[in-house]
Amino acid sequence: MFLEKHFYESGMGGISWSTIQYMICEVQYGGRITDDFDRRLFNTFGSSWLSQNVFHEDFRFCDSASLGGGKRFEYVIPRSETINTFRRYIETVPDNDIPSLFGLHSNADLTLGQIEAKTMLDLIQTTRPREASGSEGKTPQQIVSELSSDLLSRVPKLMKMDDIRQLIVKRPKTKEIEWTLSDAYNPNKKITGIDIPLNVFLFQEIERLSKIIMIVKDTLRDVGYAIKGEIIMTPQLSDAIDAMFDGRPPRHWYVDAGGVEIAWTDESLPDWFDGLLLRHKQLMDWLTSMRPNVYWMTGFFNPQGFLTAMRQEVTRRHAANGWALDEVVLHTEVLSKVTDPSKFKMGSNGWEGKEIPEGVYIHGLFLEGASWDADKGCLGVPKVGVLFDNMPVIHVTALKQEEAERRYAKSLWYDCPVYTKKKRTDLNFIYTPKIKIPTDERKKRRVISN
Repeated sequence: MFLEKHFYESGMGGISWSTIQYMICEVQYGGRITDDFDRRLFNTFGSSWLSQNVFHEDFRFCDSASLGGGKRFEYVIPRSETINTFRRYIETVPDNDIPSLFGLHSNADLTLGQIEAKTMLDLIQTTRPREASGSEGKTPQQIVSELSSDLLSRVPKLMKMDDIRQLIVKRPKTKEIEWTLSDAYNPNKKITGIDIPLNVFLFQEIERLSKIIMIVKDTLRDVGYAIKGEIIMTPQLSDAIDAMFDGRPPRHWYVDAGGVEIAWTDESLPDWFDGLLLRHKQLMDWLTSMRPNVYWMTGFFNPQGFLTAMRQEVTRRHAANGWALDEVVLHTEVLSKVTDPSKFKMGSNGWEGKEIPEGVYIHGLFLEGASWDADKGCLGVPKVGVLFDNMPVIHVTALKQEEAERRYAKSLWYDCPVYTKKKRTDLNFIYTPKIKIPTDERKKRRVISN
């Protein structure tokens, strides 16, 4: 109705493409989009396809598609004034659209194939007989019993939360307070380690991980007892046995009774359990010794809280300069040449050294729909067949708004959203760093392809 009315009222005066873009991308269709980045993507398509350019002779929505036998299909707007011409053109459109039509890399076809294959294999696995098989003739219960016993022996031992709190309170011995407060440090003012933002974050992470470890430990113990008949086989334990037999982590390890995710998700039981051990090691090493040179941000329950705590510490260091938390923004710098976090060193003098930069160094992030060009220090085109590209070590700190704008005034930057998982929702969103893109690349292309 809007388009018909607009075309009628515009008459010979010409079409207002900006009006059409706004009404379609922000109101009629865009008004139903709740995610800001999805709306940005939709607006990018609108600015590219809802314009006068689509009527140019050389306009193509994307590269031509191969139909086999040497034939190709061109994604264009037919040059005709009769409806039958458009109907005949629509009938020739390929059933399966090529990825470039939506600005995607050819790797999107590979991703689709993997998803379809996994769906089929998962369905086949659910029909697998759960009976004794193989030369040893072990039953599923025997297999799960041995597996649970092995995993139980590897579950980390828990410390009492009161002991953990005391260790954090005593962390001033490592000069963290002096370094965090910088010139604002007053030795006559009593401040303990629990008053440092990142230490508070550490305590909260250990507390949440301890709850997950308790759930895992109780499940593995009770599975063994239930299989032996020493306790009642509850529906939850039965589901856990089925999941472990299929090589998956039991659902209640990472989703509570209300359906809320309480831990990381992984479809492989060995990978999920290894993640548990790695998370525990990072937090315990941090608790009992120095702060990590590089933080494995993927291993945190609340990465947003981690970055917020870092912002608070940087703001405190500049309290004498009048910095306020609501006036600083995150600043990101990718260290192109640093690909191995274990070999990265900030300084040789620990907290005694003033050479330690502000902010934090993180690793564990991956790129999807792009690659990292270490030579140019910017985003690049995805490599064929490579769906995810490891990012180098990244330095994240806080700057005042005006200083950040000055640094980003040069070069081209892409606002690259970071999520905890592939499903893009506000629940999984962490932050949006500015990542450099090639000077000859249009931002529109980067928004669509990523």
